[in-house]
Amino acid sequence: MTSTPPRASAARVSGVAVAAVFVAGMLGSALRYSLGVLIPNSTTEFPTATLIINVVGAFALGYLTSRLWPTAPVWLRAALGPGLLGSFTTFSAVMVALVTLAEDDQFALAALYLIATLVVGFGAAGLGLWIGRRR
Repeated sequence: MTSTPPRASAARVSGVAVAAVFVAGMLGSALRYSLGVLIPNSTTEFPTATLIINVVGAFALGYLTSRLWPTAPVWLRAALGPGLLGSFTTFSAVMVALVTLAEDDQFALAALYLIATLVVGFGAAGLGLWIGRRR
């Protein structure tokens, strides 16, 4: 079993970590936007792009948490976690998709999307953790 390093307190947040979150956040946002353009869907369709993005992000964060976090410096964890993956995956995009589907009376599709997001996202995060711990 791996141990996780202590978290940085608010008083110990370094400028390097904040800069790393800023730069990686720009990259994650650009990746998210690009995938959203490559995998478009209308407001009445299943939000495939958002689901794929969030599942990939959940897997990546699960893997990195178990594999890289125990030894990685704070700035790298900040860059990859809240920076890259935090801006790549977004809870707000899930909520907007759900509200949009509900406004279009697509309640069954909204429910399916919510369940798929939770189940597949949870499974992806668990799979990432499991794979990361096996190596």
